[in-house]
Amino acid sequence: MCFNYQNGELFAEGVDLKEIAKQVGTPFYCYSSDKLTRNFEAYQRALAPFNATVCYSVKANPNLGVVSTLARLGSGADVVSAGEMFVALKAGISADKIVFSGVGKTPYELEEAIKAQILQINAESAAEVETINRIALSLGVKANVALRVNPDVDALTHVKITTGKKENKFGVDWDEAHELYRAAAKMEGIRLAGIAVHIGSQLLDLEPFRLAFTKIAGMVRELEAEGIYLENIDLGGGMGINYNVELPPTCSAYADVVRETLGDLGKHIIVEPGRSIAGNAGVLVTEVIYTKKMGQKNFIIVDAGMNDLVRPAMYDAWHTVLPVTKEGVAPIIADIVGPICESGDVFAKDRIIEPVQQGRLLAIMCAGAYGAAMSSIYNFRPLVPEVMAHGREFAVVRKRTSYEEMLSGHAVAPWLQGNAL
Repeated sequence: MCFNYQNGELFAEGVDLKEIAKQVGTPFYCYSSDKLTRNFEAYQRALAPFNATVCYSVKANPNLGVVSTLARLGSGADVVSAGEMFVALKAGISADKIVFSGVGKTPYELEEAIKAQILQINAESAAEVETINRIALSLGVKANVALRVNPDVDALTHVKITTGKKENKFGVDWDEAHELYRAAAKMEGIRLAGIAVHIGSQLLDLEPFRLAFTKIAGMVRELEAEGIYLENIDLGGGMGINYNVELPPTCSAYADVVRETLGDLGKHIIVEPGRSIAGNAGVLVTEVIYTKKMGQKNFIIVDAGMNDLVRPAMYDAWHTVLPVTKEGVAPIIADIVGPICESGDVFAKDRIIEPVQQGRLLAIMCAGAYGAAMSSIYNFRPLVPEVMAHGREFAVVRKRTSYEEMLSGHAVAPWLQGNAL
């Protein structure tokens, strides 16, 4: 395991998390280079029989160190903003391995994607297709476009990360997709490159994938019968991970579903894993500030807050919390909470854990995806450092922001300058 105890101390690969804390302070994120590599290569191995490109979903964790690690393994990128595309290119991912998803791409973002000649833009509405066509014509080029279709399949996951049902905002309505393909095929600025689907995140059951992919296969055959040929089938992401007691599917089992539903089409397969690559490759390390008891309730107050890791507050998400130093004493039941002035600033409720005192370190596990990526400066708290472990060494891959840096874009209005009243 890449995060494991050695003589009672929690390590990231060969690095003691307590030693990192001494050098960079708390809270901080720590990522395992080895775990990122293993997770990515599991997809590569499973999809090797196909003509497949693994496009890491940058939104899960856009840290340049993380994306660069994956780029050197041959990863492509799934991006949902011009900023994420900038990170992917900066990390060394070639434009012809980048797909641009998202329901609300701006004309500026579309122009940047077209100029970069990325693998494909996954368009999600007729208005977006028309905008792409107009921009491409103004540039004198053809844009590589796929339609992201909404298959109306329940992903059987949290309602806030379900994206493939008819009532969700994502994709082109299934019943309108054929007509939009016909219209796009006639547009001079469009090169129809493929079809895309993404039904949700943190899926633990393969059946929704099977249903969605079967529908996609049928649509591809129907389009080809009309003379509309597509090179790429983008299957999105969505594979879940084990946060607590979940049993997520393996990459090989996922590949079996791809083979059963799409294997006879001979298409270039694109997948967009994010959480399943970065999630269990990262932890958030935090220091206990205080402990207190109110009635029968024990509280462990730590220096990380919901601004650093919002998933428990936003999704009621479970993250295992471990002491960085095991002392082997009888556990207590406690709430692990942050310092933010919100009652929802809770990482764990009624959790069985060793009693810990002021100054002890805790590790919030499986925080590598949608952790730092969704952090904020709420309560004007600095963004925390991000660290990458590699064997017996580590490097800071994003430093803690200073207050001056946080204010660098601020300004006092002219009428407030000068002498105070």
